[in-house]
Amino acid sequence: MASETHTIQWEGITIQVRYNPEQWGITSHIELETLKPVRAQLPITETGYRSHFVPIGTVEATGLTVCEYVHAWLEHAAKRPEWREAQQKAAQGELF
Repeated sequence: MASETHTIQWEGITIQVRYNPEQWGITSHIELETLKPVRAQLPITETGYRSHFVPIGTVEATGLTVCEYVHAWLEHAAKRPEWREAQQKAAQGELF
């Protein structure tokens, strides 16, 4: 299978998704990088970049495209209390 590169939007953030379904013939590799805003935090990365390995066939077994898979991953992680708290602080700003 060939590598794929996509651009998706999530919560107003532009994210580049690179997917290699058979990295080195032993694993699948998902790479995310926020493009706009550059290096914006996501609920799965504080730096705006994430390299993630999963067993071959994991994404395909869900019946989702890699973009749908990443979107579902982000939505799931965004439900964590730590992410919601960080988002509230960012929106409100901190005085000290």
